[in-house]
Amino acid sequence: MSFRTCRILALATALTSAVGAQAQLRLPPLGSTLSPIARAPVLQRLDPEAVLAPVDLATSRLDAVRALARAHRRELARDPAGELIVRAEVLAQPSSPAARDALLAAGFGVLREETLEGLADALIVMSAPRDLDLADAVARARAIDPAGAYDFHHLYLGSGGVGAPAPAAAPSVAAAPSLASAGPLQVGLIDSGVDEAHPSLRHADIRRHGCGDGAHPAPHGTAVASLLVGSGEHFHSAVPRAVLYAGDAYCDAATGGSVEAIARELAWLARLHVAVVNISLVGPANQILQRIIEHAIAQGVLVVAAVGNDGPAAPPLYPASWPGVVGVGAVDGKSRLLPEGARGPQVMFVAPGADMAAAASGTRAFAPVRGTSFAAPFVAGLLAANYQAPSPEGARAALARLAAGARDLPQAPREGIGRGLVGEGLRTPPDDVALAR
Repeated sequence: MSFRTCRILALATALTSAVGAQAQLRLPPLGSTLSPIARAPVLQRLDPEAVLAPVDLATSRLDAVRALARAHRRELARDPAGELIVRAEVLAQPSSPAARDALLAAGFGVLREETLEGLADALIVMSAPRDLDLADAVARARAIDPAGAYDFHHLYLGSGGVGAPAPAAAPSVAAAPSLASAGPLQVGLIDSGVDEAHPSLRHADIRRHGCGDGAHPAPHGTAVASLLVGSGEHFHSAVPRAVLYAGDAYCDAATGGSVEAIARELAWLARLHVAVVNISLVGPANQILQRIIEHAIAQGVLVVAAVGNDGPAAPPLYPASWPGVVGVGAVDGKSRLLPEGARGPQVMFVAPGADMAAAASGTRAFAPVRGTSFAAPFVAGLLAANYQAPSPEGARAALARLAAGARDLPQAPREGIGRGLVGEGLRTPPDDVALAR
């Protein structure tokens, strides 16, 4: 990965070192405009000992979106709500061949078309008619084919920071034994690339996918992978040495994290019958991605996703906020909800997501991490330890088993913890491992 792209990805995951589930974002009627990305209220420190992420967290994410759009002007733009999109592309799932013909007759063009084998789905990337801007083109497509699905080609970003300054020491919880069984386990990951050479991952069986030109290791994907399947003398993960099917949705490309890339990796995992998939990425509602994830869930795939760090009053982020997705919030080393974490009905579980370390890509050491990105892999791994064959009934049973062992946090608001706290013993305090300098 180039140094320049590393800097851009760092901005996308945590601009300043660290960084809901009601209505879906919908295109307004022609002639109206969407509000810009909503900003969460500025958060104040809750107590003198608290070490928080930047106080205006919604601004941090918005600034990261702006930075990426500026750095890749040719490839990227922003939709009317300010979210990051691939420039000049409309995602399409026509309801019928006749609807597709009607779109072509209206001036839409087919740029790319892909059958998502494993999900019984397909995706078309289209160009807009020359006389329409992109927002009007999406609205026109929806008017032509109300039964189809049409949207901007959104991008999704990591939901946490790697390499944040180590916080003041917090009491650690004794490491709990992994739930991994003696048999081979497998778990899926859709993220940026994984540094397989890191010592915590050298014993893991990692099956890569997504980049035709080789591996593109990155900080976010490496940290998340280590929390899923890593191992070490003092380092804990959810299912150490399990088989990790790692789909790289970035590949060091300007358009990394796009709906198209995420859909392709999810279809790959579905073909392999991987029952649990971790997606520690966040972004706006998108009709196409929602449909694709719904198809995976209908097959019994447990999609585990970070709920985001835009603050407790911020609008919901996706995919965590879609029905059926296992949304994960985060707590610190004292089992306090992260003040920047999203709250609402999308939170199904919380897990450790701060005052802890994960693998640092490109080094033999570890880095402090913070954010819901790093809580999600603990939940995904704990689910995968007892759920390996996807089926709707099995998925419900796996969630019920995990919920039965979750701990309540009486001092926390119910909308912040969902069914409770899991994976307490999996957090590795930064003081327990060698940190990258």
